[in-house]
Amino acid sequence: MINRLIEKIQKTGAPIVVGLDPMLSYVPEHVQKAAFEEYGETLRGAAEAIWQFNKEIVDHTFDLIPAVKPQIAMYEQFGVKGLEAYKKTVDYCKSRGLVVIGDVKRGDIGSTSAAYAAGHLGKVQVGSRVYAGFDEDFATVNPYLGSDGVNPFIEVCKEEKKGLFILVKTSNPSSGEFQDRLVDGRPLYELVGEKVAEWGEAHCGDTYSYIGAVVGATYPEQGKTLRKVMPKSFILVPGYGAQGGKGKDLVHFFNEDGLGAIVNSSRGIIAAYKQEAYAKYGEAHFAEASRAAVEDMIVDIRGALEAEL
Repeated sequence: MINRLIEKIQKTGAPIVVGLDPMLSYVPEHVQKAAFEEYGETLRGAAEAIWQFNKEIVDHTFDLIPAVKPQIAMYEQFGVKGLEAYKKTVDYCKSRGLVVIGDVKRGDIGSTSAAYAAGHLGKVQVGSRVYAGFDEDFATVNPYLGSDGVNPFIEVCKEEKKGLFILVKTSNPSSGEFQDRLVDGRPLYELVGEKVAEWGEAHCGDTYSYIGAVVGATYPEQGKTLRKVMPKSFILVPGYGAQGGKGKDLVHFFNEDGLGAIVNSSRGIIAAYKQEAYAKYGEAHFAEASRAAVEDMIVDIRGALEAEL
C-alpha cells in the first residue's frame, strides 16, 4: 500500500491528505436540514448530514489528492449510526480511487490489539465466511504500550499489504509533557522514532517502509531530526493550516527525492467556506471552497519544496 500511496502522490503532485473530520457545526444548514427532514433531529439524521457533507467534498477534491484521513471520533460521537457513516465514507473514498488513512489511534495489547488490527486493516472469520470490517488502507497507532501493542498491527499489515502511522511527535501544544522528556539524555520522541525505523526494516515497499510515523507540522525542528532518524519511514504531518503549520515549515519532513511525507489539513479544507479567504463561495458552494483550499495548499507546499529541495 505504501507503493500505491507514493504512486498517487507522484501522479497528483500533491503530497497532501484531506482530513475528513466533520463536526456537525461544519455542515452547512441546507445539508443538515435535508438530513433532518428525512430522519429527524436524531443520531441517524446527524450521521446522514455528515455523510452527505463528506461525499460532496470528496466529489470536488478526489482528482486533486492522493488520500483522505477520516478521524473516527468525529463519527463515534453519533454512536452506531455515526460508525455507519464512517464506513460509508471509507468505502466511497476507496471507490473514488483514494488511499484511506483511518485515524483511529488504537493502542492496546495481546488479543485486544489483534482485534483492533483485524477490524480496521484485516479480516475476521464468521463461520465459513471471511469479512473485512472497516477496511482502511492505513491506520494510526499509539505506541505507548510498546511492541506488544504494535506487533499485532504489523502482522496484519504484512498479510494484507497495508500500513501504519505510529504516533511519534504529535502536533498538540501539550505533547511535550511526555514526548519531550529526556531518557538517557535523549527526548522520548527520538527513541520512539528509532523504534518505528526498526519496526519498518522488515516491512518495506520498493523505497519506503509500510510503517510510518506521525510528526506534527507545528514542530519543524523535531521533524528535521526525526527525518534523519527514520529515513525510510513515511511521515504523516498533521497541524497544517488551522493549527499554524505552513509549507515553509515542512520541507525538512521530506527527503531529497521530494517524497517521504504527506501533509494533512482537516478543518482548513472541509470548513474552508467559513474562512474569509473563501467566503465568496458561501454555504451553498461549500465543496467548491474546499477544492479551492486544496489547490492553494498544493501551491504552498509545492512552492516550498521547489525552493528548498
